[in-house]
Amino acid sequence: MKKTLLIILVLVVIAGMFVVGKYNNIVKLDESVKTAWSQVENVYQRRLDLIPNLVNTVKGAAAQESGVLVAVVNARASATQVSVDVNDPQSLAAFQKVQWEVTSSLSRLLAVVESYPQLQSIQAFRDLMTQLEGTENRITVERKNYNDAVNTLNIYIRSFPANIAAALFGFEKAQQFEAQAWADVSPTVDFTAPNQMPVDTIPTEWTDTENVAQ
Repeated sequence: MKKTLLIILVLVVIAGMFVVGKYNNIVKLDESVKTAWSQVENVYQRRLDLIPNLVNTVKGAAAQESGVLVAVVNARASATQVSVDVNDPQSLAAFQKVQWEVTSSLSRLLAVVESYPQLQSIQAFRDLMTQLEGTENRITVERKNYNDAVNTLNIYIRSFPANIAAALFGFEKAQQFEAQAWADVSPTVDFTAPNQMPVDTIPTEWTDTENVAQ
């Protein structure tokens, strides 16, 4: 009887150590996903931080393009108001959508800029363009790093026997960045659309990313 209890106790200890080991591995992978996501948020925030100076610089030389400038301002405002749960596909999709709207509005703005060669002679504008290009490249890199971290976590927690520990401790599959239908459509530049807001109502200063004039 004692021998049987001892065997059972040893098996329980082994099982416990096994579960703890799997749990620790999942925690490490989950933290890697969180770290990667923080980097994604950082580079997107960096892009948002560049927009006020970019809009103000362009406004100085191309004030008549207020419709395009306002679109950028509004897209930025929407992007600052979205919170994300990486385990919620709808939340991540909403984040992707507002960020794509920022990308789309910036594409329209840069297309307009090509009609104003005087902007190219402004050092501040050239510096902003260099920073924006670098930030867009970092966004691509960090999105890939995040997707790789998510893929590693998801494969692990769906594989036996780690899936047992994942179920016991409530770990869920994280969501990847996915290509969306609206992201496959190239932005349309329409210079005939009427301006929706007078240029003097475009913000010239931003003191807080949460308080942006819309």
